[in-house]
Amino acid sequence: MRNINNHLSEAITDIETTKGATKELFLLRGLPGSGKSTLAKSISGIHFEADMYFMKDDKYQFDITRLKDAHQWCQEGVEKGMTVLNQSRIVVSNTFTQAWEMEAYMELAKSWNYRVFSIIVENRHDGVNQHSVPEDKLQVMKDRFEFKL
Repeated sequence: MRNINNHLSEAITDIETTKGATKELFLLRGLPGSGKSTLAKSISGIHFEADMYFMKDDKYQFDITRLKDAHQWCQEGVEKGMTVLNQSRIVVSNTFTQAWEMEAYMELAKSWNYRVFSIIVENRHDGVNQHSVPEDKLQVMKDRFEFKL
């Protein structure tokens, strides 16, 4: 599927690394269709999401048997953004319905001194579920969504 190095080289063409700046990691959480990807694109910085792994020739080709690989790809990209590219701002937009799903990112942030912002994106705008996730799967996600106030 998608090569992480190609994604990184595409992303850094528009991003200038600011040495000495506060390093920030934004974790955008929410159900499919909530606007996570749209918001991520509006925040300056390098952007990752597991769904990017399934893009081939500009088409989304989801394969549930590769979901673990997709999340590993996303985490490795974030780690390279922190360590190799020294990016001051990294944005990750995944569903993150449960706290444990963010743990690997929290550990990376702690290791590389990034301040973490966990942002829940709500679908208050009748956003479209771009990947046609079935309604019963959306309900399962809603029912297990954890948050800490």
